[in-house]
Amino acid sequence: MALRRFCSVMVLAGGLLGASISSGFSAKDMAVTSSGLPVPRYVSLKSDHVNVRAGPTKDNDVAWVYTRSGLPVEITAEFENWRRVRDSEGAEGWVYHSLLSGRRTAVVTMKTKDELAPLYDRADETSAVAARLQAGVVAQVKKCAAGWCHVAGNGFDGWIEQQRLWGVYADEKVD
Repeated sequence: MALRRFCSVMVLAGGLLGASISSGFSAKDMAVTSSGLPVPRYVSLKSDHVNVRAGPTKDNDVAWVYTRSGLPVEITAEFENWRRVRDSEGAEGWVYHSLLSGRRTAVVTMKTKDELAPLYDRADETSAVAARLQAGVVAQVKKCAAGWCHVAGNGFDGWIEQQRLWGVYADEKVD
């Protein structure tokens, strides 16, 4: 009985700790790991076949497979050569480090799937609209500063409001 109560308290404390860590987070609050790289951080998938496992070893079952190279993911933890990643839909699992790339990409996010995100010629809402992007479009992030990101993809190149992207932090500067 005492052991069960202790475990319940530990689970509750862990949940509260996780909630306090995730709320109010900004890029400047990143912890540095033994790899020397900050966690959390955004990266992209290197391959169009990436096994996502339930735990950080090959002994763990494959939970699902990503089939789209360039998809952005957020590294939320490291264990030896394994990285726990989260995708734009919130799914988490463990991926071997060599299947990830430092190349920055982002997914266009909108309040509704029918809404289109304007892509501008310059980092200015009054500039010409170069394209309109659907939610879910993946773009290469070239640069971000002052709330705007320069992105490019298949048939488009321009500036988008940083808040419209999943794959860059709100206050992050990307060069």
